[in-house]
Amino acid sequence: MPRYQPPDAMESPRIGGIRTFMRLPHVRTTEDVDFVVVGIPFDTSTTYRVGARFGPQAIRAGSTMLRPFNPYHGIDIFEHLSGVDYGDVGVVPGYIESSYERIEAGLKPIVDAGVIPIGLGGDHSITLAELRALSKRHGPLGLVQIDAHPDTWEGHWGKKYNHGTVFRRATEEGVIDPSRVIQVGMRGSIYGFEDYDQSRDLGMKLITMQEVREMGLEKVKERIRERVGGGKTFMTYDIDSWDPAYAPGTGTPEVEGFTSHEGLSLVRGMTGIDFVGADLVEVYPMYDHAEVTAMGAANVLFEFISLLAVRKRDGA
Repeated sequence: MPRYQPPDAMESPRIGGIRTFMRLPHVRTTEDVDFVVVGIPFDTSTTYRVGARFGPQAIRAGSTMLRPFNPYHGIDIFEHLSGVDYGDVGVVPGYIESSYERIEAGLKPIVDAGVIPIGLGGDHSITLAELRALSKRHGPLGLVQIDAHPDTWEGHWGKKYNHGTVFRRATEEGVIDPSRVIQVGMRGSIYGFEDYDQSRDLGMKLITMQEVREMGLEKVKERIRERVGGGKTFMTYDIDSWDPAYAPGTGTPEVEGFTSHEGLSLVRGMTGIDFVGADLVEVYPMYDHAEVTAMGAANVLFEFISLLAVRKRDGA
């Protein structure tokens, strides 16, 4: 039996206790642990709204109702996995490069131990630090990016680092392998087709939301698995990939996005991928209502953790 798992709800009611992800023990350890959930509360590289620094606590609160059994996959997560809420890593509000150093240093003991980190953002800039930490152990990673925006700008106001330049910098630094990168869900008004072509010019596969609708979700899931292949892979999930009707609490909302069902279905279809980490970014609780964005984000991560359990159960 895995060492760390949520308490029995019949012994510890969900209305009580300190808010951790899925009510997991808050233990800063990598011993006897398969995955850790870690908050990364940085948000001062955004280009529109700010407030994602409060995302980790909102996602934790939104995860309270999550139970251990996933009926889609027919699996009890904690029959196969041990996991903890590791707390938050340190950041330097207002200073992205210093924050990158602290995030990478905070993740190092987790990565060195072979434990899978699951980041709670924070704005999307945090992903670069996560990829830096993981690539030091695994080499250049494949990437599944579910997002309304490709985030491959050259810069913004002459600055190299913000939440819209992440995956260009990651490619330049060699922490991802663009031939194993797929970006899904791009939509909304843009400055020109170059906003999408710059990803393709870097060697990435980009599927717009219009193309998603035309090909259907099952084909998209197939494309995702084909693209990343059997290598080590990271999943980064921007909640703005969802339509604002389903996720109003985000920083750069775009209409005509995924429904909650579609957004969760995408993750459920990523079976067989060798994930070594993931994050969920851009939750802004001050723009949320009734915790719908936070609960949606928590369920995305529940589905991701379920993939880890399925992979371990199947001996992959």
